[in-house]
Parts: sequence; structure tokens; C-alpha cells
Amino acid sequence: MDPTAVQEVANRASINVERVMVGKRREVELVLVALLCRGHVLIEDVPGVGKTVLAKAISRSIGSTFKRIQFTPDLLPSDVTGVNVFNPQSARFEFRPGPIVAQMVLADEINRATPKTQSALLEAMEEGQITVDGVTHRLPDPFVVLATENPIEYEGTFPLPEAQLDRFLLRISMGYPGRAGELEMLERQHRVHPLDGLTQAVALEELIAAQRAVREIHVDPLVSEYIISIVEATRNHEDVQLGASPRGSLALYNASRARAAIQGRPYVIPDDIKALAEPTLAHRVIVTPAARIKNVDSRTVVYEILRTLAVPGARPSGVRAAAVR
Repeated sequence: MDPTAVQEVANRASINVERVMVGKRREVELVLVALLCRGHVLIEDVPGVGKTVLAKAISRSIGSTFKRIQFTPDLLPSDVTGVNVFNPQSARFEFRPGPIVAQMVLADEINRATPKTQSALLEAMEEGQITVDGVTHRLPDPFVVLATENPIEYEGTFPLPEAQLDRFLLRISMGYPGRAGELEMLERQHRVHPLDGLTQAVALEELIAAQRAVREIHVDPLVSEYIISIVEATRNHEDVQLGASPRGSLALYNASRARAAIQGRPYVIPDDIKALAEPTLAHRVIVTPAARIKNVDSRTVVYEILRTLAVPGARPSGVRAAAVR
């Protein structure tokens, strides 16, 4: 499958999802980027802006199996991964899979579960498998976790540890739809919810073929250097306590290839890096307490780095080629 075919698959999925999600083209594209990279997405925003609906619409558009886990403080790791149950007829223990065994898993309000339960997702998200009583079980292919959390309400919640955050390829925010978008949403849901009639737009085989095609997208060495320069800048920034990890470099590298394919290009350009730096790196960066007092957050740091860091190989505006040799 060439990049043009990947673009056509992504367009079909995007148009189908936008029958439900109004004015959220960028957010839908970011989730498709994660799907093409086999990455996971953390959707962070206030209640009622469509986080759960987006996950369901994506799942129905690609025809994947879908499971939802409602995270609560009393949820146990076995409630996520599954348990071994003794069968008296066969006199053997049989594995009863938990809701994590699905192609698309919605981890709803993930920060309401205890760290012990949150850790049940670590192996699944990184290695595509779970281990129960010493036995490893492979998860379906493709496997994607879409997690949601409310950043406003802190009572009864447990902040996601850095190790958990680092396993999400992207962190996105939905935002409000705007006046025109909200009016259109009311009109669409006058009689029925558009999600009820949403049908599959992309075959799973097409998605898997598109995922393979993304791996063939070319990344120039100068573009790779640009990625590393951005990540290193997060580690050396005066307002940063902990910069992005090497997994962050790889996330930005892979996500940029997926975005290039969605736009029908067989190569990555610096604009792909700039468009994806914040959603791939900001949640991996921890700012210092002094910076938080000044209302500086990780997103601000990433945007500042993009504004001040020169693109490798770029020539200053108005300078002749001979003058820069």
C-alpha cells in the first residue's frame, strides 16, 4: 500500500467519524495517527465534550472489537486483565479474559483507579500482552488503548505516574465545539444520536496494511536530527525538571511518519514534526515547581522550543545561497 492509499483509508475513516464528531477534524486526525502507529491516546478534558463518543466512533469506523473499562477506586488489576477460574468438569484452571482483551479498549476516567490497578495496563500497552498467574496471553491485533481523564476534578483521583504517561503516544484535548458546531450538534441529535447509525468505513485488513505502509515512509537524517534537537531541548530547558524520554523521540518519529502518510506523502517534512511535537512530548515533560508558580506548563515549554529552535538545513530569510556556503 502506497501513501496515497493510506490517505484514502484515513479520509474514509475521518469522514465517517465526523458524522458524529462536529468540528473535531484535528482531534480525529491525531487519533488516526496513533492508530497507524499502533500507539495509545490519552484524551484529557472536562466532562461532556465527547471523549467517550470519539472512542466509540473510531471503533465502529474500523470495525474493531470494543471494550470499555470504567475505572473506579475499588477496581482490581484482575478486573482488567482477567482471572483463572477452576472448572470442576475438566479439573483444570481456565483463563477468563478481562475487558483488556479487545482490539480497542476505552479506559474511562483512568485516573480514578489506584496506582496498583493502573499498573495492570503497563505490560499490555507496551508489549501487547498480559501475564496472569505466570502465563502470558497475547492481545488482539491491532490493540489500542484510548484513555480519558478529567483534569479539573482531583477529589477521589490518583495522578497517572510518569511510567504510565510515557506509554501514551499522544495526549490530546477535545475542547468545546464552538457556537456553530454546538448548534449543528443539537440539530443532528434532534431525533436520534448519529452514533446509533454509524457503520464501518474501513476494513481491519486495510488498517493493518496501512500500518505496514507507514513504516516505509522516508525520514531524512536532517529531520531525525531535528527531532532529537527538540527532545534534547526539553531536557536542558531551565523550566524543566524532567525532559522527554527516548521513547518520546521514537513517538515523535513514528507519529510524523503516520501524519505524512495521511497527507499522501512518502516522506516526512519539518511541518509534521511541529504539528505533533506538543501532543507527543508535552505529557512526558515535568516542569519545575518555580515554573508552575509562574504559570508555565509543559505545553508552553514545547511551543517555546519550537519557536526558538532552528530547523536543520534551513536558510535564513533573505540570505542568498552563496552567502551561506
